Amino acid sequence: MLSAEIALKAQFYDIDPMEVVWHGNYTRFLEQARCELLDQLGYNYDQMKASGYAWPIVDLRIKYVRPIRFGQEFTVTARIAEYENGLKIDYRLLDRATGEVLTKARTFQVPVRLDTGELCIESPTALLDKLRALA
Repeated sequence: MLSAEIALKAQFYDIDPMEVVWHGNYTRFLEQARCELLDQLGYNYDQMKASGYAWPIVDLRIKYVRPIRFGQEFTVTARIAEYENGLKIDYRLLDRATGEVLTKARTFQVPVRLDTGELCIESPTALLDKLRALA
């Protein structure tokens, strides 16, 4: 399956009073990796909209394994896990120095027709064609 990786460094504005990355900032890290993945696919949010679909996230799961601290460098990998009935993406946040797993996550997005607001139970051909082209 298609995957993408980005490198990040925890900044001061990411940190909470407990001196670790605040849990809400992890969704921003996931979004950055997801956008890189969708750019590689050629089906990011502008292309989704142009194809007539919105793709809201309907499920988000995060498992915090180890805290990320100020200045820590880490990578975020996003990998398409499923795509036929929505878009399931798996994520791993790893310490860049040790390769240690810091966080595991998964998002699930569903296609919704922009013209009718109808939820689709199958992914549209616009996404399927992009993935088949890479196979």
